[in-house]
Amino acid sequence: MSDLSQIIKAYDVRGTVPDQFNETVARAIGTAFVEMLRESGAEPDQIVIGHDMRESGPGLVAAFARGVNAAGAAVINIGLASTDQLYYASGSLNLPGAMFTASHNPAQYNGIKLCRPGARPVGQDSGLVIVRQRAQKLLADLNAEADGPDRVEQRDVLADYAAHLRSLVDLSGIRPLKVIVDAGNGMGGYTVPAVLGDQVLPALPLTIEPLFFELDGSFPNHEANPLDPKNLVDLQNAVREQGADIGLAFDGDADRCFVIDEKGDPVSPSAITALVAARELAKFPGSTIIHNLITSAAVPEIIIENGGKPVRSRVGHSFIKAEMAATNAVFGGEHSAHYYFRDFWFADTGMLAAMHVLAAFGGQPLPLSEFAAEYERYAASGEINSTVADATARIAAVRAAFPDAAVDDLDGLTFQVGDGSWFNLRASNTEPLLRLNVEAADPDRMAKLRDEVLAIVRG
Repeated sequence: MSDLSQIIKAYDVRGTVPDQFNETVARAIGTAFVEMLRESGAEPDQIVIGHDMRESGPGLVAAFARGVNAAGAAVINIGLASTDQLYYASGSLNLPGAMFTASHNPAQYNGIKLCRPGARPVGQDSGLVIVRQRAQKLLADLNAEADGPDRVEQRDVLADYAAHLRSLVDLSGIRPLKVIVDAGNGMGGYTVPAVLGDQVLPALPLTIEPLFFELDGSFPNHEANPLDPKNLVDLQNAVREQGADIGLAFDGDADRCFVIDEKGDPVSPSAITALVAARELAKFPGSTIIHNLITSAAVPEIIIENGGKPVRSRVGHSFIKAEMAATNAVFGGEHSAHYYFRDFWFADTGMLAAMHVLAAFGGQPLPLSEFAAEYERYAASGEINSTVADATARIAAVRAAFPDAAVDDLDGLTFQVGDGSWFNLRASNTEPLLRLNVEAADPDRMAKLRDEVLAIVRG
């Protein structure tokens, strides 16, 4: 019997197939999900389900659907989908949802992202612990295998998803742009032609040059994880060689989007957060914008300059979404290139963020490197991971080395060191790692501070 505590974590289900996560486990989770929703006061008649391009997806979905049916609920199966396409279905249909994906993880993994009606997340503080406990009990009960009536409806929502996104950002009037998109053999290869191309809607002033659009969950070209710089190299080279205006890289389930300028250099997710925040504040003056504590100091500065109210949050989608709902924030952004929108049910969507970037960039004449410079005010290290035997001791050593710094503990420890420089050090929830992010006014100061902290962390 599988130990579900190994695969059901703080935000989602994720494990290797079939040893940790298989059809028996998926069926139990399907039943447990419906039972959890009922226990919380809902009466779920239907669950909407989608899956990414991983080979194990259809079998896991079918098993999960049997579990949902056994619990007395019906299934709407939207088939192949990006995660934000599943969120669209959950939001527009006002149904609970289950997205089968392992995001950017390697090919042997699969998982589930669960949500309540309206794409509201299910995490460890909002029902996922109950799902794990119920599913574990079902796996232990040999008499819990009876199937209910087969109630599964197949429904294609790709065109409706594309039309909804097009209704939120008008790209019809921008200048012509040559855009290279690296889908990493993930779901961007399925959704980009529908949203940014002319597959289902009228053509836009965009010439889309595809890289690795073939759906292939074995990731034959590179991992679909744009957060790792080595996975951006193909896109960077293509942008430079083909003279493109902009490059876009999506992760495996296409809920995150990274941006490359015409020189092949990355535009930081903090700059994208600030840019999109300015656009949303132009539409909704005075609104609240959420940013996590790892984003650049430029983000709250630009939000205030544009008349908005910045609110600082812990890292992680469940915290961002909860803070957005509590404050009715119009937008939220993270350093990891997750972007959240009030007009998309407070859910994250890399595609909508990309459309905002294309609209802003295409509405003015400068090359992207010059246009983005307005939002890139400081030098940042990016996230640096260090394997440590005793994270608590290493954090204490860093704190002792900076006795004059102002420190807060919203998420790990954030040190303000007196000259506008800051760094955050936080422990991984799942691995023996410390994660370091550093920012300073210039690259030399950033490098000096980064190396000083790393020397202590790594002993």
